[in-house]
Amino acid sequence: MEIILLKDVDKVGDKDTIVKVKDGYGRNYLIPQKLAIVANAGNRSQLAAKMRRSDAKENLLLDTYRQQAAAVDGKTVTIHSKAGTSGKIFGSVSVPHVLNALKSQLGVEADRKKVVMGDIKELGSHAVTINFHKQVAATFNVEVVGEEAR
Repeated sequence: MEIILLKDVDKVGDKDTIVKVKDGYGRNYLIPQKLAIVANAGNRSQLAAKMRRSDAKENLLLDTYRQQAAAVDGKTVTIHSKAGTSGKIFGSVSVPHVLNALKSQLGVEADRKKVVMGDIKELGSHAVTINFHKQVAATFNVEVVGEEAR
């Protein structure tokens, strides 16, 4: 049975893709749970029209994402934090801290879900990546300095 996925389904496929699944799995689980619809001719044409509209929107946004990535890529953002004598900061630097510093220092806004970073619990320089789009990503440094360094 061929179906069109309405949402991402683990081990089956991504949203808006046509996949082949076993008849029982499609009829008894995916379709009743509103995770998929049958891939008949009418639904396929609706999917094609939807994909054309989303591609046109995405191409417009892609230029904006590339400009934002160019403004961020390779730059350094400074965040001040209280730290002990050993260089460990009190608490940690989180994604909202990084996004606030990015906005105030470089003038770039990003979605918090697009930021990829490890735990920042020490003073120093840390690499952070923002995935603006599937094709556009930018890496920048976050320099965490102690409060007394202001």
